[in-house]
Amino acid sequence: MFVLGIDPGLSRCGYGLVGRDPGAGNRMRAGAAGVIETDHRAPLPERLWTVQQELRVLMAEHRPEAVAVERVFFQVNARTAMSVGQASGLALAAAAELGCEVAQYTANEVKQALVGYGGATKDQMQQMVTRVLGLGDVPRPPDMADALALAVCHLTSLPLRRAVEAASDGAAGPAEPGAALAAAIGRAAGERAR
Repeated sequence: MFVLGIDPGLSRCGYGLVGRDPGAGNRMRAGAAGVIETDHRAPLPERLWTVQQELRVLMAEHRPEAVAVERVFFQVNARTAMSVGQASGLALAAAAELGCEVAQYTANEVKQALVGYGGATKDQMQQMVTRVLGLGDVPRPPDMADALALAVCHLTSLPLRRAVEAASDGAAGPAEPGAALAAAIGRAAGERAR
């Protein structure tokens, strides 16, 4: 399975393709990674069009099975939040256009998945991405490392997400909040104990 991580931004939109290599013990490996850049002096519609076209080409070329996009949870600067939201919307629409599975994660969720701590620093995240993917150097710029981290986060959390979905589908009638997750965790713990 290949997952395309998107770290949305209008000036720099990071992307990173990560898959599992069955020939190497199902180890994760990085595919394409880079940054889509736009000219800050160009009109907003032109910049959005550039990001949209680049994302479409990228997704059509690599055909990811899933796309993981960073969800803006909190932003001090309203202007930055708006541009990140616009770029995020373009990524979500491009993924939906190709029929890809789409997931969104906050920065803290990605940090928790990779480092085990939601308050991890950028440097800790970049070092972990480098280690998990067996890269020789830290991916630069940081937008690229963040996009790779999103893809890794999705690949590592996918088994639990699928278990929760399966438990939710099998539930008879509405369950109390968190019941499906608790049931999935209980089943997963039981399988590990066997």
